[in-house]
Amino acid sequence: MTDLTSLTLAEARTGLANKTFTSLELTDAHLKAIEAARALNAFVLETPDRARTMAREADARIADGTGGPLAGIPLGIKDLFATKDVRTTACSKILDNFVPTYESTVTSQLWRDGAVMLGKLNNDEFAMGSSNETSCFGPVTNPWRREGSNTTLVPGGSSGGSASAVAALLCMGATATDTGGSIRQPAAFTATVGVKPTYGRCSRWGIVAFASSLDQAGPIGRTVRDASILMRSMAGHDPKDTTSVDREVPDFEAAIGRSVKGMKIGLPKEYRLDGMPAEIEKLWSEGAAWLKAAGAELVDISLPHTKYALPAYYIVAPAEASSNLARYDGVRYGLREPGRSIGEMYEQTRGEGFGAEVRRRVMIGTYVLSAGYYDAYYLRAQKVRTLIKKDFEDCFAKGVNAILTPATPSAAFGIGEKGADPVEMYLNDIFTVTVNMAGLPGIAVPAGKDAQGLPLGLQLIGRPFDEETLFSLGEVIEQAAGRFTPPKWW
Repeated sequence: MTDLTSLTLAEARTGLANKTFTSLELTDAHLKAIEAARALNAFVLETPDRARTMAREADARIADGTGGPLAGIPLGIKDLFATKDVRTTACSKILDNFVPTYESTVTSQLWRDGAVMLGKLNNDEFAMGSSNETSCFGPVTNPWRREGSNTTLVPGGSSGGSASAVAALLCMGATATDTGGSIRQPAAFTATVGVKPTYGRCSRWGIVAFASSLDQAGPIGRTVRDASILMRSMAGHDPKDTTSVDREVPDFEAAIGRSVKGMKIGLPKEYRLDGMPAEIEKLWSEGAAWLKAAGAELVDISLPHTKYALPAYYIVAPAEASSNLARYDGVRYGLREPGRSIGEMYEQTRGEGFGAEVRRRVMIGTYVLSAGYYDAYYLRAQKVRTLIKKDFEDCFAKGVNAILTPATPSAAFGIGEKGADPVEMYLNDIFTVTVNMAGLPGIAVPAGKDAQGLPLGLQLIGRPFDEETLFSLGEVIEQAAGRFTPPKWW
């Protein structure tokens, strides 16, 4: 029998249905892989007992024919999703040993469909970061290394644990969240497939909030098909979330292999940045050529307000973060540092509980929302956001079906290489933030490697609620580029 961890989710689903192996065997294989890969620091909490219990239940359901679409599939859960009776910390000291008494909507739908929980995955603290170096549990290591080098690399962020675990074959798929690129950037850095759905497609209920108008849950999978299977279970209307959209969830998997002939693919001139590495430019051209060879039509487009996206994002996101993080006061749950007065207790708790990056963003956010600055910063950023959204709407109105861009400005960098300058770190999101600002769906697909053998990804941006087109186009790129797995060193 092949190593069970090397199967794709779709292959594992077939094997379970044919009773080639059991969910318990599949789960045990992944638990063993997790134990052997602790050097990656992808998991912050392993739940082997719960995993085996869920696997046995799945096996019983598969045996009596009542297994759901994900019956017996072992998954990892980003530590931003509340999991009932299982510690959930958002990888922040301030949430200490918080154990929720409720389940997030997205994870409850995965369990409803028969999936198995292997444990909780590392992420940047409160999802604030582009390298998974801000977690209170320490940085995650990318399973990829530069050829001939032992330098440890970041997996991207904030969903670094999710991307690293999927790339290292520790789980068959993972939940993730994307506020400004936190699914697509780590997917590009690790040769996995990451999908940021349309805003409102997946419920945000039970997910620790960063920036409520930008956050969206999505899957990271080994292949485009795997991501489409996970997405179907994760999506759906939730009356508990007022931003959740009441639309039927299509069969995303059915879009895989669908013809892309005649589709118009936009190539935005604003994404050709000064000083962009030649290999990113080359990758982009190759991706466009693959889509053209599959029958798509390439058109040059303009998204004129793209240059304002990053500064506007870094006003809107911290403003919403400072508002959302006001609830962490040491009174009801999580960490509490004593003080002589309630004010001092708040100060000590928040000063001790929040890491440097979170404190930086809370201060920026509080500043841009303060009297006298609200109009100059926050209100202006929201107006820019409207213009960014309109740029996309204008392109889609001209018949463009999807937009092709690079996913990241470079391959993965070394742990500690970019920590000194926050602005340099923020520039990692240059190609991804527009999608969140406009509430659109985006997918990152592995498309090649750089000169040092590190994976690079391409991004496809779609019309609102048209993730199916992204899956069809993404699969074309995946077929042309092939799949990459990191050589095992851990």
